[in-house]
Amino acid sequence: MLDRLKALLSDRPDRAGAAGGAGGSESDLHRAAAALLAEAAIMDGSIDAGERQAIAASLAQRFGLPQAEAVAMVARASEAASEHVEIYGMARQLKDGLDHDGRLALIEDLWEVVYADGELHDHEASLMRRVAGLLYVSDQESGAVRKRVLSRLGVED
Repeated sequence: MLDRLKALLSDRPDRAGAAGGAGGSESDLHRAAAALLAEAAIMDGSIDAGERQAIAASLAQRFGLPQAEAVAMVARASEAASEHVEIYGMARQLKDGLDHDGRLALIEDLWEVVYADGELHDHEASLMRRVAGLLYVSDQESGAVRKRVLSRLGVED
């Protein structure tokens, strides 16, 4: 299934080179992050324009991608997420390819995506708990990041 996801999201050769470690290339990490962010966005039933914009902004900012490339990656990831791809392979790739600060930044991006529509749905909350655990981010760290995102977005808890 992960191979199918990679095939869906990969439409060009790897331009970024190795990211180091067992995590694979940087563009593999970008695609895995995009897929995980899209999965978080679709947990409430659909990916709306605000969620797409939040994902593209996250990819552009965190990975230094051009905006057009980030938007295209979001479109491919959204299509793959609608097929409900398993998250374990993506999470493992991200855990292996990102340092702890990078994983915290990804959790922050995920919280921004799930709150892009102004509310947290039960499936989104469940996904966040699972992903944080898979990325070896503690509940306390994830909760602190969540509060920071809520404050920044002006959303009440």
